[in-house]
Amino acid sequence: MTTKALCIHGHFYQPPREDPLTAEIPHEEGAAPFPNWNERIYDHCYAPNARLKNFEHLSFNVGPTLWNWMFEQHADTCAEIVAQEHINWERYGVSNAMAQPYNHSILPLASKEDKLTQIRWGIEDFEFRYGHRPQGMWLPETAVDQETLETLLECGIEYTILAPWQAEELPDANRPYLAAVEGKRTLTAFFYNRELSTRVSFDPTSTVNADEFLKNAILPQFKSKEDANGVPQLITLASDGELYGHHQPFRDKFLQHLLNGALKESGITWTYPALWLKGHPVKEKVSIKERTSWSCPHGVARWAGPCGCTPHGKWKLGLRSGLDALAQQLDLVYLDTLKPILKAPWELRHRYIQVLHGQKQLVELLAELGGPSLPSATQSRIEVLLAAQVERQRMFTSCGWFFEDFDRIEPKNNVRYAAQAVWLTKLATGIDLSAQAVEELQPVKSWKSGLRADEVFCRHLERAEKLTKEFRATRGY
Repeated sequence: MTTKALCIHGHFYQPPREDPLTAEIPHEEGAAPFPNWNERIYDHCYAPNARLKNFEHLSFNVGPTLWNWMFEQHADTCAEIVAQEHINWERYGVSNAMAQPYNHSILPLASKEDKLTQIRWGIEDFEFRYGHRPQGMWLPETAVDQETLETLLECGIEYTILAPWQAEELPDANRPYLAAVEGKRTLTAFFYNRELSTRVSFDPTSTVNADEFLKNAILPQFKSKEDANGVPQLITLASDGELYGHHQPFRDKFLQHLLNGALKESGITWTYPALWLKGHPVKEKVSIKERTSWSCPHGVARWAGPCGCTPHGKWKLGLRSGLDALAQQLDLVYLDTLKPILKAPWELRHRYIQVLHGQKQLVELLAELGGPSLPSATQSRIEVLLAAQVERQRMFTSCGWFFEDFDRIEPKNNVRYAAQAVWLTKLATGIDLSAQAVEELQPVKSWKSGLRADEVFCRHLERAEKLTKEFRATRGY
């Protein structure tokens, strides 16, 4: 009998919502009766799916910025999710969880060093949460290019999940392929089923009843025994994990019955990518289209400028070019400051996540990288510069470009993170990059309210300066 298997992947993610000055999430009126959207989505989605043990039966990823918040606020649910992942890890020797680049930035639009930082921080965060390294990595918006694939392989990642239209030619979507990468190396790409994933995501009427969805939607996607010609078939369904209970009420219960009830009676095997690879070697290759994603038919234009996905998107071009220019200046200051002290300043940034996790002290990390013994004041300057680099990574969070208008929390937060990076760099080195940033960001304007990005930037700097003065006053200097 030809193997028929189903994998459902849930992408669970929220961008950072914390004010970079207070490290607290401001009250978000739209989330009422909850204080913020994280709490509202937690109540609707993360907690109920954990209680129903859906994380045991999903392929899934939890974004690091969401993990950070949930670990602080709901550690018991984090422990439950990890426990469910460990059931599969201990039973099969491979995990049903995937890692994610740390700040959900669009990797084809990122520099090589940013790709490395994002991927390595994501891997380190996964290992910190689950206790072992990941095999797979979910790419933000499944956005990909050749350099991203090469960097995944360089960092030891074995597979990812992509949209079917991201392949140049896809003979059979019901199986994974080896993605062609420069040289002889290969990375496995699982392609999700377009029709099923779309119906689950955007047609609530089709997911009212799990038994009917299995019978009428999933089963017809498999080939007949004759057409399959003995080749094992795998259908992958991928979606935003938050639709299961948040975007669509009660779909957490739909998911539970589909994976742990209806499927058992159907003869369809439940699986996940790493488990499938254990018993089904992948041999066929496919080429991946450059700079493509799952949520923008124009490639990655949605996160770089105006495109048909969101009207009135001219402001996005200015935000992207402005933050790119600022990132280059921040990096120059970082490198100019550290190169006389350390041979590998980029490696220091790539590994700084270990300090953020509390696994190492900065002095230990500097010593491991061959740094000399430094005065405490110099170490403090380096730590502040690294904190600026953390904010510099946050300012490229993809959500800042996803929607149609600038006057939303997501793009405004990206600008605040940029201002925080500038402020911290000034504290560490005395170099003030704010004038150039203001000039670059001034053209970025909301078409609805008229709010400009440079206004958001300057307001944050004013708050930062005020807090600095208050801090110094309380300590007598």
